[in-house]
Amino acid sequence: MPEVDEIIETPFQHGELKLGPRWRIGRSLRGRGYLEAIVLPNSFKAALIPFFADIPLRVGFVGELRFGLLNIVHTLDERKLPLMAERYAQLAEMPGEPMSRPLEASRLCVDLANLAQTLERIGLDRSKPVVVFCAGAEYGPAKRWPAEYFAELARRLEARGAVVWLIGSGGDNPIAEQIARESGGAALNLCGRTDLASAIDLMSVADLVVSNDSGLMHVAAALARPLVALYGSSSPAHTPPLDGSARIVRMEGLACSPCYERECPLGHFRCMKELTPERVLAEIDRVEAIGSSGS
Repeated sequence: MPEVDEIIETPFQHGELKLGPRWRIGRSLRGRGYLEAIVLPNSFKAALIPFFADIPLRVGFVGELRFGLLNIVHTLDERKLPLMAERYAQLAEMPGEPMSRPLEASRLCVDLANLAQTLERIGLDRSKPVVVFCAGAEYGPAKRWPAEYFAELARRLEARGAVVWLIGSGGDNPIAEQIARESGGAALNLCGRTDLASAIDLMSVADLVVSNDSGLMHVAAALARPLVALYGSSSPAHTPPLDGSARIVRMEGLACSPCYERECPLGHFRCMKELTPERVLAEIDRVEAIGSSGS
């Protein structure tokens, strides 16, 4: 993204306070002259590093015990700002001022040299249409379409002449291995074999992406790839792919969905189990029809 000059990674897992390491990272940033920090998460922990770095303007929503850590504080009106992206964009304004609409679409740049190296290193075949599956979802299993459904869909797409790549982190590897195995080799597991930049580059050549509601789903939207997005425990009214051509697939009319839980609290997982491969394949046909009509 040309708007981003640098990424500073932090080594913390979800829920870890690690006060000492946060203090050291903050102190290491003091000499850089940053004028403003926008703190997106609502947690106490997320506000610590900008405070330790003595950044003059520290902006965020009212969260857990953050007065003093933040000095420009917004109050969230969830009804006015249903979209997560809009809530984050609101932090660019002063408290009480309206957010600028519509949101400008985010776009990712592709490193063609890195793409060529990754294709050669892994030995990937681009002579056939490429379908990318993003079968993981770090938040929890309630957001994941069943692995056996991904496997069946891979077999059907292979029969249509496509190759299927499974892209994700090393943590997605067990699910991807199951999909690759149950698909009879129709899906190639690339999870953990690329870094994030290489994964983005590989996704840029996809003729279609099928993804759970995950970070990689938003990557596919930012790359303007034809996208079928699968929703279970979460809601496209809150975190939709910000690309108007994406097809959203979810079970309508379920009283229990969205629940926003990590695991199905009722044990039946209807929101995903009733999204059959046939239903998703029908959406894929619509995506392809949209693409052909615009060519």
